Amino acid sequence: MREDILRNLQKELYDRCQRETNKFGIGCYYHIIAVVKNAEILAEKYGADKEVVLISAWLHDIASITDYSLYDLHHIHGAEMAYHILNKYDYDNQKIHLVQECIKNHRGSINLEKNSLEELCVADADAISHFDSIPSLLYLAYVQKGMTIEDGKKFVKDKLTRSFQKLSIKSKQYYQNKFEKVMEVLS
Repeated sequence: MREDILRNLQKELYDRCQRETNKFGIGCYYHIIAVVKNAEILAEKYGADKEVVLISAWLHDIASITDYSLYDLHHIHGAEMAYHILNKYDYDNQKIHLVQECIKNHRGSINLEKNSLEELCVADADAISHFDSIPSLLYLAYVQKGMTIEDGKKFVKDKLTRSFQKLSIKSKQYYQNKFEKVMEVLS
């Protein structure tokens, strides 16, 4: 495991998330942390290459955090950025390619085929991360969007339901209990 890369990526992402140019604010760092945590769980569960999965999880949103104008295609730009970042560490070229594919295919809002366990882990971790960010979703609904209690509750429940539906069948089974508990709290 390349602990040096993982440590440096954590620091670099934290720094990028704090920049004024990051339109998402520091909350996106907590999203990334949740993705990394769930990606690690899923990599162990599915027997995926944990190092590739963790590096991909750290880098999956790097493009949109760095430059909001890249948001619509952040999965494509992020894969390119990952190549340049990992190349500086003399990271194995085959593993760089795997990381790039994980980043390219992580988006749940675009129906992209997952061609490896690693890609599946990162995409599912990204989708389920919203369940670890309930306060951020509530803040978005009530403070940023100024919703009523009922509208905000519906907004958050709908967002979480969509996220859960994006999971692979196996991950849905694994996270079913978490989904039900969160929905019960929001009811």
